Amino acid sequence: MFSIDDYSTAKEMAERWGVTVRMVIHYCDRNLIPDAVKKGNLWLIPTKTEKPEDRRLKAFKKQRTDE
Repeated sequence: MFSIDDYSTAKEMAERWGVTVRMVIHYCDRNLIPDAVKKGNLWLIPTKTEKPEDRRLKAFKKQRTDE
């Protein structure tokens, strides 16, 4: 069941993960955060969600080329 206490805003998650709000919104738009819900112009993200892997990092790109 949906409970507002189980969700955080994009701003709150940005502070928790140490990234910008825009980056959190990017993760939501790209469906990288499971169960994220958009209500109007507000993204609600499950509070216990871990930060998605940043696919822009060199280590990630190197790992993909090594496979």
